[in-house]
Amino acid sequence: MAAMAAALRGPVARFRSRTRAWTRGTRGAANAVGGQQQQQQQSFDLLVIGGGSGGLACAKEAAQLGKKVAVADYVEPSPRGTRWGLGGTCVNVGCIPKKLMHQAALLGGMIKDAHHYGWEVTLPIQHSWKKMAEAVQNHVKSLNWGHRVQLQDRKVKYFNIKASFVNEHMVQGVDKGGKVTLLSADHIVIATGGRPRYPTQIKGAMEYGVTSDDIFWLKESPGKTLVVGASYVALECAGFLTGIGLDTTVMMRSIPLRGFDQQMSSLVTEHMESHGTRFLKGCVPSLIQKLPTGQLQVTWEDHASGKEDTGTFDTVLWAIGRVPETRNLNLEKAGVNVNPENQKIVVDAQEATSVPHIFAIGDVAEGRPELTPTAIKAGKLLAQRLFGKSSALMDYSNVPTTVFTPLEYGCVGLSEEEAVALHGQEHVEVYHAYYKPLEFTVTDRDASQCYIKMVCLREPPQLVLGLHFLGPNAGEVTQGFALGINLPKVMMDRPPQTVHLTFHFECVQMWGVICTGDADSRDPSHLLRRGGETAHLQALRPGAHCDWMLRLSHHPCQAEGTRYAM
Repeated sequence: MAAMAAALRGPVARFRSRTRAWTRGTRGAANAVGGQQQQQQQSFDLLVIGGGSGGLACAKEAAQLGKKVAVADYVEPSPRGTRWGLGGTCVNVGCIPKKLMHQAALLGGMIKDAHHYGWEVTLPIQHSWKKMAEAVQNHVKSLNWGHRVQLQDRKVKYFNIKASFVNEHMVQGVDKGGKVTLLSADHIVIATGGRPRYPTQIKGAMEYGVTSDDIFWLKESPGKTLVVGASYVALECAGFLTGIGLDTTVMMRSIPLRGFDQQMSSLVTEHMESHGTRFLKGCVPSLIQKLPTGQLQVTWEDHASGKEDTGTFDTVLWAIGRVPETRNLNLEKAGVNVNPENQKIVVDAQEATSVPHIFAIGDVAEGRPELTPTAIKAGKLLAQRLFGKSSALMDYSNVPTTVFTPLEYGCVGLSEEEAVALHGQEHVEVYHAYYKPLEFTVTDRDASQCYIKMVCLREPPQLVLGLHFLGPNAGEVTQGFALGINLPKVMMDRPPQTVHLTFHFECVQMWGVICTGDADSRDPSHLLRRGGETAHLQALRPGAHCDWMLRLSHHPCQAEGTRYAM
């Protein structure tokens, strides 16, 4: 533990003494708290409301710059009573536990493959949810402790209180015992993030359902699970539940992964379905009832047929979106404007709200990607602008991301739909290729959904607008190519070299072909025979096209001037 604490400690910033106490609004604050026990008001250079990734990054950066900083954070228990510590969604009920459970599912597949490589493994293999959950939860708790240590080392004052505004410079916070604390600051940053949405119109939804706030903290296996939703949270959870051997069904109202490239999204769900996850498409639940056996009976309507159906599950997981944590902040008392449709805080390029000294970063801010790395970077840059004489703004364009489904999907830049909407169909060129990872060959794994797609401008030098990669380690692949998307001139002038027999190799080959103009340089046999659209469909799978790249708009199977749509 001592070694961990030492590793987490960074250089301790020196602080200027501060003699002036902020007094604006004190009388109003005292009246607001009424008869509750009230502490003496404390004043800071910066107050951050929210202890997630973005808020903590902003607070620690400001402290490093010598400012007096406070963080107010409080986790309201989920409707099922789940609680967690400092660190926000990513650490406690998001990225960290999600990827660890995703890894658990991947390991199950690797164990099944092991005998092909000479390992003597006794099958069938068994998985213990309890053991996995305990290990994941212990790691998360260590991260909670680590964040507390980091704040303490940087002299950031931490308040475990539920904060709300009294006026534009002051908040009041109430702890779990009802004690009230008044905090004032020259600058205030709102970084409260969001929480999962419940379909409150469905009877039994809140009473019997769980969300991503709960699934990672369950002590016992969720058993047969219905995942409602088609978001990345829904598909990631369904993927690892299936991967560890649980009977899992996904109920989708409409399209999967809304906002992502839809061709890639279809391949994601196609792979999941072929590997054991069931999908109920075009269906919406209407009622959840608990049976005497303890199981949950779900009633839903199939919009295609108009018929009603039912099924029995052990767990119902809602993954239908998230809502920002703004409703209990009393933002109106500070004059902070929100979007009335989604309750997110309206900000400008400086992350400033309608009140110049109040800022919002991360998931709670309007128009910002709901991604941990962007919140961290935005928080650091904000602190540097406020206290470090910097003018650098956060660039929210071309942010890479990965969906950790069983076959991972990584992307950066524009989807095909976005590129066409922005530039027009006639100005967009799509290059694509299927490939088979070397690791899949010995085990003869299905590689029919391993796919790369680059969306480019058609006019020379055919700048790459978006990269989409479906396959193992997609996050690692995408991270490197994000640099190329953001520095297109460098990549077009000097395509990168690659490490042999890696997944990056496939993308580098494609990028190099775009740069040299060698696409479609070889015709597979069905093209030489002019096989038509049926043969074209068959060829868009590993085999005929697996070792070269195809430009969809120049495919010889098509009539002149037309483009085949996948």
